Amino acid sequence: MAPFLQELPNGSLSINVKPSLQSPDVESTKPSYRPGQTHVESHEAYEHEDLRPSFPDVHWAPLQEVPYHDKGLQGHSDFRNLLKGATDVFDYNPRIGTEVHGVSLAKLTDAQRDDLALLIATRGVVFFRNQTDFDIEAQRKLGQYYGTLHKHATTSVPRKDGLEDVHVVWADEKTKDQRALFTPTFLWHSDVTYELQPPSYTSLKLLAGPPRGAGGDTLWASQYAAYDSMSRQMQIYLENLTALHSAELQAEGSRALGRPVRRNPVVTEHPLVRTHPVTGWKSLFFSPGFVTKIVGVPKTESDTIIRYLNEVIATTPELHVRYQWQKNDVAFWDNRICNHSASYGFAPHRRHAVRVACQAERPVFDASGKSQEEDLSARYGLPKVNKDGSRQSNYND
Repeated sequence: MAPFLQELPNGSLSINVKPSLQSPDVESTKPSYRPGQTHVESHEAYEHEDLRPSFPDVHWAPLQEVPYHDKGLQGHSDFRNLLKGATDVFDYNPRIGTEVHGVSLAKLTDAQRDDLALLIATRGVVFFRNQTDFDIEAQRKLGQYYGTLHKHATTSVPRKDGLEDVHVVWADEKTKDQRALFTPTFLWHSDVTYELQPPSYTSLKLLAGPPRGAGGDTLWASQYAAYDSMSRQMQIYLENLTALHSAELQAEGSRALGRPVRRNPVVTEHPLVRTHPVTGWKSLFFSPGFVTKIVGVPKTESDTIIRYLNEVIATTPELHVRYQWQKNDVAFWDNRICNHSASYGFAPHRRHAVRVACQAERPVFDASGKSQEEDLSARYGLPKVNKDGSRQSNYND
């Protein structure tokens, strides 16, 4: 009840408050907070048992080249079909990452799917919150609209039959922390770049994960922006090089754990810079976890290039977007132009997600391609970036 004025015997006024019989207990409504501690969810009756990981002992033939037509070429330039029902749309930073609210991925028309492909090709990764009706079959159906689904040779697939083209991300309450096993740069990667036709449009849905603030975020890095961060001299140098992408280490790791390798590992040569068929923008095409050598140069030079590109991808903040997951969220990215990295430190929480990716075109470099940064600067009248590192400047906090 609202406070009221009460006249005292001496003629003065005081404010009085009548207690409410239904007023909440003040102590019980206070947020429970302990620094660095979060509630661990019980999963005794888990709704996604059929999507838990398995490693079927089967063997597949080598992948053959398949036709690919990028649906992003059919998208509308202002994404009007996709965004007509959206309640909010915003970018995480100028170079990568967009979040869309009010759109159901399970109910997209073909025109909306085309717009989504164009948006992903433009922004690198797009996030959709709370996609409860986007089940695994809807996720596969949308992936199949974009192309032939990729089947991973070593990682886990769901227990449920018929889902060999779904990749399972799994860490449970008993999983040991793996931070000590990898360098931070090595964890950055584009998926299966060793394939003849590495994937393009890739979706990941979180089925169960740590609560807010408990870790388990994913980071993406724009390879458009990585290319644009370099001097023109370095760009020209890399445009004339190719790299070897190898599946051998991944296969060796599976064998060491006693798991099957379903398809023989391959080593494939791809250009270090590729041109996107939809945007026409040039991007670096480098995967720290899979590139083993630069072709045609001495080993010392190759190792130096690899260290340099690892540093560009892992340590340049302007390239990065970091996403804090919630249950049923979906991230949709273009694997051709993004690297990504999981983050550790979320134990003892369960983290369970399912990924679907379609095969794309063979990577191609087209010298007539454009710079994303220069294209957007011209389009929006932005100042030209000065890449002269010899200038004097104060540190930017």
